[in-house]
Amino acid sequence: MFYLNKVAYGSGMKSCGIPVVDINEGCIMTVGTAFSMNNGLNHNRIGRQQPCFFIADLGGTIQIGNRVGMSGTALVCHNAITIGDDVTIGGNTVIYDTDFHSLNSGRRVGFQDNHLARTAPVFIQAHAFIGSHATILKGVTIGERAVIAAGSVVTKNVPPNQIWGGNPAKFLRLLDDPSVHE
Repeated sequence: MFYLNKVAYGSGMKSCGIPVVDINEGCIMTVGTAFSMNNGLNHNRIGRQQPCFFIADLGGTIQIGNRVGMSGTALVCHNAITIGDDVTIGGNTVIYDTDFHSLNSGRRVGFQDNHLARTAPVFIQAHAFIGSHATILKGVTIGERAVIAAGSVVTKNVPPNQIWGGNPAKFLRLLDDPSVHE
């Protein structure tokens, strides 16, 4: 699927199952070395047996670093989604850099006004860990070695070396805090 969608990818890619890849004209997706993904039934046994989705439209750019792993993750990009090296993304996480449609009450049904939606880049920096079922929304930067708790909805930037969780996600504690190991 990557090859058919003109996705540039490095050596050592491993895919259990087949992802959904839709990189539209004028969009770019690149993937580093040793990328690993689980897709669908029997490949991600934590529930919601879906494939990974990689969707880029309206000029979006998806960049995935080296040694990144994900399961049943959806990346929907109308601007830019950048994932650094050594990032782990838990099952059924979604990452959106767009509101998908205008928030104007006069919006049209369907995809007719997608180009009017607000977008902002998403950056997930190196060594971050995103728990399962998390939602990362437009304009968010997740710092190096940050941890996002399972089921969190991230609406603002997360500094490096911090653990955040909840809906909306908020600071829980420093990663180096001794209570993390209790």
